[in-house]
Amino acid sequence: MTSSEVISTTTGQRRLEGKVAIITGGASGIGECTAKLFVHHGAKVVVADIQDDLGRALCANVLGSTNSLYVHCDVTDESQVQAAVAAAVETFGKLDIMMNNAGIADPSKPRIIDNDKQDFDRVLSVNITGVFLGIKHAAQAMIPVKTGSILSTASVASYIGGSASHAYTCSKHAVVGLTKNAAVELGQFGIRVNCLSPYVLATPLATEFVDLDGAEFEKYASSRANLKGVTLKAEDVANAALFLASDESRYVSGHNLFVDGGFSIVNPNIQIFQYPQ
Repeated sequence: MTSSEVISTTTGQRRLEGKVAIITGGASGIGECTAKLFVHHGAKVVVADIQDDLGRALCANVLGSTNSLYVHCDVTDESQVQAAVAAAVETFGKLDIMMNNAGIADPSKPRIIDNDKQDFDRVLSVNITGVFLGIKHAAQAMIPVKTGSILSTASVASYIGGSASHAYTCSKHAVVGLTKNAAVELGQFGIRVNCLSPYVLATPLATEFVDLDGAEFEKYASSRANLKGVTLKAEDVANAALFLASDESRYVSGHNLFVDGGFSIVNPNIQIFQYPQ
């Protein structure tokens, strides 16, 4: 199924008509796919990223200059996050949706004794401090109007151990904790805060981490997946983000939505549901 086919199956109506969204890490991978889907459903999107060439090309050639804006944004720099929120409000008049999607991984070193502190700090700075700053400054724009949806990209590593590096796993656990805390605080203002936890999929970040190309990575991921017969794509995560961003999830807050085909609930050492081949 192509990207357009995945999107077309969910387009009975424009589910984000009139809404304004910021997507950090929006120039590639899950962020890029989500930006396309949000615009398709009527949203104005601010793509915030450090990949300037990719981001500008996406807005100019794909999303359209009337529907989107690219801003350079290093999510570890509070002034740049604040500026991205200000740009959304100044250009499109408001901010309805904040998607904290920017993330990185550290070099693959399974033994903790081989891990470097600077790599650990760098991952946490982007993956959790960046989310904290995104929630903080989005909330400042949303509190006065008493509405909004904030979502962040977590991972199956937010729930289970052994699926990613120490730094990445810590950061994604922290995203869930921050999501819950922020949902409790911001609920009084009508602001919903949720996160998404996908299974592994062939994004630039993931394929670089394991040094496999897209097809090889998908074959590897599918061989270890619980749900067979379908391969997780960025479009599947984007569709989940669309649900959490839209009014269809208007009473969903503090939730970690797993897009993992049941992977995180399986104990691979217990195999009682085996059918003859």
